[in-house]
Amino acid sequence: MKRFPLFLLFFILLSLGTKAQKVISLDTVEVNSAHIPLKIHQTGRNISVISRQDMELLPVNSLDEVLQAIPGVEIQSRNGFGAQADILLRGGTFTQALILLDGMRLNDPLTAHFNGNIPVSMAEIDRIEVMRGPAAAIYGPDAVGGVINIITRTFSSRQKRDMEASGKLSFGENELIQAQQGISVLGENYIFGGGLSLTQSLGEFVEGQRIDSSNVLEGFNNYFDIKTAGASFGTNLSNRLSLRARTAYDYRDFSARYFYSGSPFDKSTEITQNWWNHIQLAYYSNRSYTDFNVGYKYNTDEFVFSPDFPSTNNHISQYLNLYLNHLYIFRGMSIKMGAQADHRQVASNDRGDHQDWHAGAYLMTYFQPVESLHISASARADYDQNYGLAFLPQLNMSYVFPKWVLRAAAGRSIRAADYTERYVSNNLENLTPGRSLGNPDLLAEQSWSEEIGFDYFVGNHFQLKATGFLRQSERLIDYVRTNEAEIGEVGKLQPGQDYFFAQNISEVVTKGIEIEAWYRKRIPTVGRIQLSLGYTFLQTSNEANTVSVYLSSHAKHLLTGHFILHYKRLNVSFSGLYKERNPRAAEAINSNLAAAYSVWNGKIGFHLQPRIVLQLQVNNIFDTYYQNILGSKMPGRWISGGVSWEFGK
Repeated sequence: MKRFPLFLLFFILLSLGTKAQKVISLDTVEVNSAHIPLKIHQTGRNISVISRQDMELLPVNSLDEVLQAIPGVEIQSRNGFGAQADILLRGGTFTQALILLDGMRLNDPLTAHFNGNIPVSMAEIDRIEVMRGPAAAIYGPDAVGGVINIITRTFSSRQKRDMEASGKLSFGENELIQAQQGISVLGENYIFGGGLSLTQSLGEFVEGQRIDSSNVLEGFNNYFDIKTAGASFGTNLSNRLSLRARTAYDYRDFSARYFYSGSPFDKSTEITQNWWNHIQLAYYSNRSYTDFNVGYKYNTDEFVFSPDFPSTNNHISQYLNLYLNHLYIFRGMSIKMGAQADHRQVASNDRGDHQDWHAGAYLMTYFQPVESLHISASARADYDQNYGLAFLPQLNMSYVFPKWVLRAAAGRSIRAADYTERYVSNNLENLTPGRSLGNPDLLAEQSWSEEIGFDYFVGNHFQLKATGFLRQSERLIDYVRTNEAEIGEVGKLQPGQDYFFAQNISEVVTKGIEIEAWYRKRIPTVGRIQLSLGYTFLQTSNEANTVSVYLSSHAKHLLTGHFILHYKRLNVSFSGLYKERNPRAAEAINSNLAAAYSVWNGKIGFHLQPRIVLQLQVNNIFDTYYQNILGSKMPGRWISGGVSWEFGK
């Protein structure tokens, strides 16, 4: 595989000139996802930030719908209202996006299908940062397509009031109930936060998707019951020492029919429970900052394929993560170093009992050779029981002109197979044809990524961004239809039958273009307006033209947009997307994945008082029939209404 000459980017940028430029009208948002606190234009990366205020106004019901409103983020939901969703960035699979909660890794060791089960209510969130492109040099494995960092209010340095309490209560079609309550209290020497959320419905009736033994079409309800609760606390133990802690619980009970298979016998239901705990101890000085973090995740999953015969799979996964970071700043230069170690464990009746250790150490530096040139370089030594020792470098640069930012980045990433990819169905007796089968001998994925782009600013309100990127990958993991005779001694299979066997695919190339336009303007004393429009083009090809399940499931063309208007007592917002992808069909369940679809949501709110708002929301305004995953019909038009409130000092 050809390697990209990293330092070529450096000389391209440096040759643009070394005279200091006066920067005007640039986004001054500081992001944590860069690891060293930097303004967005200093990072050399394509980063988007969605604030708490945006989430409150957007026509969304769940965290995955918030992410879907961000340009370049593709969400492949299997049901509405956040029941279950896969997150894709830059044409990577759902396994190749790293999810962080307050900077801590959250990806599930059992299966990346659970990465979207994020144990946080929207009332607790301060902001969401999306960094596109690789970040394995600082965060470790899985950060292939990008990183999504969700920052709660207690772990954020931005606190506007001494006390805030916010919530909502709404009702809708199909016996929908949504309730949410959050609180944040900032005292002289402490901070407290908490949040509760409930979303449940009998679901929309879906008919004509299954053909039983009598060749009769059968329907079902795609119900869901989602509950999340979290609490956090922080205090200053001294002038330089602080403690932060957060605990959370997430419960999901939903119909999972056709979520993972196209079998006519599929009547799946699933219950997942997720406990999350995070403790952070931080020490401040004039020139340095040190933090030590412990994260522990305990997840249970009960999956019933069909009540008609014994088919229950039970899984328990545990994830312990230790993280130590030290930042030192001197003479305009920042150096950050750290170490991470984690232990993953799973107990499962169909995958078996397994455990692995993983560890890594990184070094990152940021400096300005001249006033307008920003450079950050990272390197990580990473060890995993699955792939041994790996070296992961990263180089990011930006050059700032009066109204332009030219940026470039390149880096290497790696990802080991999760326990599902390695062991799914290995312990099941007489596995039926067409089911997924894990491969214990999978090698780790490796990728090199390069990108170059620009940001253009018009005054203080309009921003245009464009990025071109290329990723060359080896040994990508996906499920390929394979005959039993070619699989070998894995699983208990039926002679001569085909299964979707996890394999390493030869060299895969993904290339694409991201274009974004943002308009933000505050209307003095009466409100604000915000508009975003994003387009992503993606093309993925593999050397052997292997046909697999997930590698080419991403959209080829993805157009997303949202509009927010707050004017006096009126709030109006819309969000929507248009998607083109490879069509597919599953005749056994009478289901088709169309080549293209578009869907739009809208919300209108009226302020009875400055802090109390009556709201009406319509999801899928035009009642579009669509699926993100073959077999999993998404809800049609869904109307709900209620009241939201926010009080504080």
